[in-house]
Amino acid sequence: MLVLLPPSEGKASSGRGAPLKPGSLSLPGLAAARQAVLAELVELCAGDEEKAREVLGLSEGLRGEVAKNAGLLTAGARPAGEIYTGVLYDALGLATLDPAAKRRAARSLLVFSGLWGAIGVTDRIPSYRCSMGVKLPGLGALAGHWRAPMAEALPGAAGDGLVLDLRSAAYAAAWKPRGEVAGRTATVRVLHAPTRKVVSHFNKATKGRIVRALLTEGAAPKGPAELVVALRDLGYEVEAAAPEKAGKPWALDVLVDEVH
Repeated sequence: MLVLLPPSEGKASSGRGAPLKPGSLSLPGLAAARQAVLAELVELCAGDEEKAREVLGLSEGLRGEVAKNAGLLTAGARPAGEIYTGVLYDALGLATLDPAAKRRAARSLLVFSGLWGAIGVTDRIPSYRCSMGVKLPGLGALAGHWRAPMAEALPGAAGDGLVLDLRSAAYAAAWKPRGEVAGRTATVRVLHAPTRKVVSHFNKATKGRIVRALLTEGAAPKGPAELVVALRDLGYEVEAAAPEKAGKPWALDVLVDEVH
């Protein structure tokens, strides 16, 4: 099982660890594309602060993020699972998983990123600010920058099992499973059952809880149909829509009664 996650807007501080070692990151096929983004981002943020803030879409209150990006090459690095914070990651609770579940997380979770493309939760990275919606002056829109290298690297990472896609739209734009891989991919929405609406906070929290439960239970669904069974066994109410054509992802709705 491969689980595709969005990053978080907010991030923990880099800490005092050794600096980034780009060659140590997962998916080495993305190395050249990562280096291109990293080099331009650092150069941008080390120059005109106002221009950098405009490009990155940062408010006045987030001005300090520009300086943080300028120092990415020398900042301390920590496991990505510690850097990413926010609702989904709080609910996932990587630090409190048992040892076996942590090993499963290291093997199966990929976090998508405007800067790194996609990385594992044990990959050591510095704290940064660069969403997939950014358009860098040189490289252009990051989602477009990542499409070709992702198309080369991700099918192999997907292996021959389930791909559980929990990304938001901006990050899904960087790689869309095709063909046989798409046929064993499931996307998930979390709906408030009484209103049939997506509620952002609870959507993220429930996705984090789902991933935690799958990792804790050691569930290993081979495809979307098996995932539906696994989620129902875990107590979730799931509505599943199998694709009308082969080579398309399944769409799963998880229904929840309470929003908190």
